[in-house]
Amino acid sequence: MPSAGVYQWRSVISRYIDSYTPHPTPAAWYRLGPLVRQIAKDAEPLLPYQTRELLTPLARLALFADGQGVPATAESWLAREMIERFVLVGCPTTGEAIRGNYRSRLLRLRDVLLGPPMATGRPASFSASTASRPYTAAEVSALWSWALSQPTAELRHGCRTLLAVSLGCGLDSPEIVPLRSHDVRTTTGGITAVAVRGPRTRLVVCRQAWERVLAEAAEEAAAPGTATWLFRPGAHARAKNTVTNFLARTTKDPASPPLQVGRARATWLVGLIDEGLPLPVILAAAGMETLHGLTRVLPYLQPVPADRAAKLLRDGR
Repeated sequence: MPSAGVYQWRSVISRYIDSYTPHPTPAAWYRLGPLVRQIAKDAEPLLPYQTRELLTPLARLALFADGQGVPATAESWLAREMIERFVLVGCPTTGEAIRGNYRSRLLRLRDVLLGPPMATGRPASFSASTASRPYTAAEVSALWSWALSQPTAELRHGCRTLLAVSLGCGLDSPEIVPLRSHDVRTTTGGITAVAVRGPRTRLVVCRQAWERVLAEAAEEAAAPGTATWLFRPGAHARAKNTVTNFLARTTKDPASPPLQVGRARATWLVGLIDEGLPLPVILAAAGMETLHGLTRVLPYLQPVPADRAAKLLRDGR
């Protein structure tokens, strides 16, 4: 029979769990906290971690899942897909080592409480997750402010052009560098599109939010006395590192994430998929021949509620 000391130790752990509150404390915590604490109590005797090592990732997972519209149940929070999405998307300011620890603890917690793992594949790798993570709406706004705050007209034009062709058209760096100002075309109906050069030649219609920016950038690039390049119209040399060299010269803003063309393209792709555009349209606009190129952005797609998914599967609307 357990000694009094064991009972006392269990009592201390229980009181610690009952008093645990994340800092800062979101309003949703007061609704989610009781279930988080109960899960911790149910699992604590069966896990090799200290309770505090479990509560932090569990609380962050619960708050992230709630923000995604996931039901407040242990089964929903600890679904493997939810854990993978949390460590890839829900911890944007957390280092890779800590995210790896979070994943290990949450997966161990899942196995203890819910049983063996699923058979739908291996966990996603962290190595390329940052480059594929879309910008949030707040980050896009910060990038726009960063572009407008550059100290010279040349830098401002270059930054605005990069944002328009990457976030608005989904182009990557090799496609941006050879563009000419006359490759941007605006119809009488106000639709702005860009004719992409190179091996993936195509015409990409710009997203409405960026079409004016793109049209104005093309007009500025074609001004008398300048070359006809769309990006960096005054620079005659074109090379693979033209974009990265330009970005290295820009003034950094602590309030803005760095502009990465790959992340901007991922933002464009995720936006199209989340809005329900047909896959053939997305593939054609992205210059892709297969679905393989979309796999890197799959962890960042918005989850579909079960009732909505059932309706779509049943009648397609």
